[in-house]
Amino acid sequence: MAITDAAGLVLSVSIASASPHEVGLVERVLEERFIEPLPQRMIGDRAYDSDPLDEKLRQEGVELIAPHRRNRVKKKTQDGRKLRRYRKRWKVERFFAWLFNFRRTLVRHEYKAEN
Repeated sequence: MAITDAAGLVLSVSIASASPHEVGLVERVLEERFIEPLPQRMIGDRAYDSDPLDEKLRQEGVELIAPHRRNRVKKKTQDGRKLRRYRKRWKVERFFAWLFNFRRTLVRHEYKAEN
């Protein structure tokens, strides 16, 4: 997982197994950030649609922007104005595309995080 700023520069990177859900890894990647202040906003995909995560981040002063999952049962918490920022999520995807140009960072070519 990675967090980038609005320009696509990396603020935090965390390596984890593929089995845990992304919602559980958000706190870890926030703890391992390279800079001291927390980001004002975090933009994530539909997997980040979690009310407990949203509340926890709000208590820390971080606004979570993520579209709702299609099978959401509870009342919607985000409107279209906040979701306009979701279009800028391509910048973090651009970081991953650049990172995976290097063969060693591909998923199955290195087995130890130290490498």
